Amino acid sequence: MLPRDVIAAGPLVLRPPVEADAEAIVTAYDDPAAGGWPALPSPYTRDDARAYLASAEDRWRGGGAEFAIIEGGARVGSVSVRPPDRWGAVEMGYLVAPAARGRGVATGAVRAVTQWLFDQGVHRVELRVAVENVASLVVAYRAGFHEEGRRREATVAPDGRRVDAVVLSRLAGEPGEGAPAYLPPFKGGELTDGVVRLTPLDVADAADFHAMMAEPSVAAYRFGPATTLEDDERRCRNTGYWWVSGQRIELAVRDAESGAFAGQLQLVQVVPTLGQAAVGYAMRSVFRGRGLMTRAVRLLVDWAFDHTALHRIVAGTNAGNAASHAVLTRAGFVRECVHRELFPGPDGERADDVQWVRLRPR
Repeated sequence: MLPRDVIAAGPLVLRPPVEADAEAIVTAYDDPAAGGWPALPSPYTRDDARAYLASAEDRWRGGGAEFAIIEGGARVGSVSVRPPDRWGAVEMGYLVAPAARGRGVATGAVRAVTQWLFDQGVHRVELRVAVENVASLVVAYRAGFHEEGRRREATVAPDGRRVDAVVLSRLAGEPGEGAPAYLPPFKGGELTDGVVRLTPLDVADAADFHAMMAEPSVAAYRFGPATTLEDDERRCRNTGYWWVSGQRIELAVRDAESGAFAGQLQLVQVVPTLGQAAVGYAMRSVFRGRGLMTRAVRLLVDWAFDHTALHRIVAGTNAGNAASHAVLTRAGFVRECVHRELFPGPDGERADDVQWVRLRPR
């Protein structure tokens, strides 16, 4: 059994919930902004709070733990711990009220409870976070948890869709500070030069993205099977996870004046040990000839050299794609080499890959 301790963690106190918390729980979670991950009842009533308190007591009696997060005397969230298994491993979850988000409360609480669990003899603490729950993933990475893999359709979104769960863990003896994000977020959420805007690609862009990829002039230079709209919606729902986990950045290229979706730009194949990544892009035909993609590539590459440790940014292009070659030349890339017959074509023929590179300014 885990002891019903009180944990002090800087400005936070973590203690077992009590009946007197009921009103504070209702106040914190009877808020439309509280919805999301996990889905909470709406409206959130006193009966819901009583049900939570009863489940918290059951958790303690069953060998797990449940902590209220207290900040400045107010209850602002909770941390739940399942009972340890026979190998000394536990699964943990956490929830913070909307008014307390964005200031490190969840990260501080997760670190503190994780260390407390290690002090009780637990060897492994595991988190399972929905792939679309980007805020919770950021907490996990900052609290020193390491990603291990994904469980396909292992959890349910608030709207009832089945989604993947990312499995993360921290072992006894590992530090509670995660490494700085290799691909930090854009300050203000976007990049712009006043003519073009780069915003994170999300599910609202899926239909435009799907239509663009089906245009003959775009499809001619892509390889792999054609995708359905459902495939592209799923892709767009994963882009936040890809970014915060340091795997890639997927962006919508927009006309700055109208906000219209003009194309897609990505930073992919990120290899921190080499300091190298690649750019890829596609543009709707109605927006071509205005220099928007050249501006977009410049914006992204300049940002990457200013805000990441990347030293080389490369691009691979079909040898026959003269328009793409022109974009890269104008964006400051130089031709580096040719990979012969790399790209498979729909007719069984193969095309050369012309490789381009732009190096960090010295």
